[in-house]
Amino acid sequence: MDAELMARIRANPKYALLVRRRSRLAWTLTALMLVAYYGYVGLIAFDKAVLAQPIGDGVISLGIPVGLGMIVFTVVLTAIYVVRANGEFDRLTREIVAEAGA
Repeated sequence: MDAELMARIRANPKYALLVRRRSRLAWTLTALMLVAYYGYVGLIAFDKAVLAQPIGDGVISLGIPVGLGMIVFTVVLTAIYVVRANGEFDRLTREIVAEAGA
């Protein structure tokens, strides 16, 4: 890209909006994942008995569904980002590029 085109893109208020929204979403999802992951690891490290409790009369402990829940939570966070990226962020990007004359 040439410098003039980059300058037009950066000067577009929609570009600042795109950067702000994308960054806010990324940091929010990152914080949620870090809290969930470190909470799970912290629970394993400091109170193993909670996750070692058997569920009902079976041999499966509480740690198994909680661990599976962590995996599902990760997939959900990824899906949230993909939906926003493929919808709102791509639309804003197309508008910015069109307005810049590229």
